[in-house]
Amino acid sequence: MEPIVTLTMNPAVDLCTGIDRLVPAHKLRCGPARHDAGGGGINVARVVRRFGGDPLAIFPAGGPMGQLLEQLVQNEDVRCQSIPIAGDTREDITIDEASTGLQYRFVLPGPALSNIEIEKCLAAISAALTRSCYLVASGSLPPGAAAGFYGDLAALAVKHGAKFVLDSSGPGLGAAIGKGVHLIKPSLREFEDLTGKTLPSTSACVAEAKRLIAKTGVNFVALTLGEKGALLVSADFAFLASAPNIKPVSTVGAGDSFLGALVWSLAEDNDIRLALRLAVAAGTAALLGRGTELCRSQDVDQLLDDIEVDEV
Repeated sequence: MEPIVTLTMNPAVDLCTGIDRLVPAHKLRCGPARHDAGGGGINVARVVRRFGGDPLAIFPAGGPMGQLLEQLVQNEDVRCQSIPIAGDTREDITIDEASTGLQYRFVLPGPALSNIEIEKCLAAISAALTRSCYLVASGSLPPGAAAGFYGDLAALAVKHGAKFVLDSSGPGLGAAIGKGVHLIKPSLREFEDLTGKTLPSTSACVAEAKRLIAKTGVNFVALTLGEKGALLVSADFAFLASAPNIKPVSTVGAGDSFLGALVWSLAEDNDIRLALRLAVAAGTAALLGRGTELCRSQDVDQLLDDIEVDEV
């Protein structure tokens, strides 16, 4: 298996709790709290570990919440390297409203990183990269970080012969395209924002993904389509995987579970169709857990047979 390194520049401790009904201006009594390590790259590493991989998760961390974050990552037997920062690691809050079945997510901005702290993160990545390894950067950038950061990271991966996988959006994603990105994993909305086009059909998505690949040198576009499943597109093929029909418990962590399973499977050199099936099963399985529990292996196994992959 090829090594997997993840980078999370704006990690968080995710707190999930429940309440019967959200009412303004009242003291609201919540249920038991659940804490999970959060942030895209950390979540990807958590999923890779559940599939038997041995990823290295790199992330900045500061203050008591940063210490808790590191402990939560270690509790899941994920190797990690935290970069000390002066600011306090953020906490995100998810609240499930029992009376309506709705879920509310409160996402804080996170601490700004100094130029020295950002350079330390890049140095840690540079030291961890090996030829042909996968470098997965996922999630938002911290306040004040340059939009070109992920582009710099792509160039660093190319220098080391690593495969750079990016799951981000907005200017950070746009600035990295064409700099040596191996795979991107946008949602449909993120992909439309990136391309500046409305994509009303599967064929339109495939055509635009192939156009992007030809123009920028990206090798793969993994496009998640919600209840319609997901596409995996390269210059040579396009596969569409269906999504099982389930009743979601939570909307948190589906994309990270999808990407973690996909990268693990690609690093294992599995068949492309199997990699996509496994990714969709993991993304769907994450919807069955509470908070940022992410996918569970038993749920993934049960869902795999319900997923069909067709060439389009």
